[in-house]
Amino acid sequence: MEKEPLVLCDTNIIIEFYKENPVIVDSLKSIGQEAIAVSIVTSGELIYGALNKRELTRIKKDLSYLKVLDIGRQVCDQFIELMTNYSLSHNLSVPDGLIAATSIAHDIPLYTLNKKDFKYIDGLKLW
Repeated sequence: MEKEPLVLCDTNIIIEFYKENPVIVDSLKSIGQEAIAVSIVTSGELIYGALNKRELTRIKKDLSYLKVLDIGRQVCDQFIELMTNYSLSHNLSVPDGLIAATSIAHDIPLYTLNKKDFKYIDGLKLW
């Protein structure tokens, strides 16, 4: 059986999943749990946003079922290139830069609700 290609989900996609947004829930079902990836940055943002210990426990459990992509040398190099090219011209934020760099370095599309924050980045595929 052929392995499903990964899709990197931005933090806002996971948040909308938790809000039970039916469009997002359906799209994530169509991607399939085994093909959903998140950046370590998204993991950190979700943990940071937990409102209480119960929510934190759920987030950590849910993350354990996903592919969490770390920030290796290739992502770091891509991140510095993106920040150099886009921080002044487009006000690219550090978290968005790291998430975009993860997508590009791993050659997988980024699924985000904030396409305007990423559409100008050369080499980034949006899902």
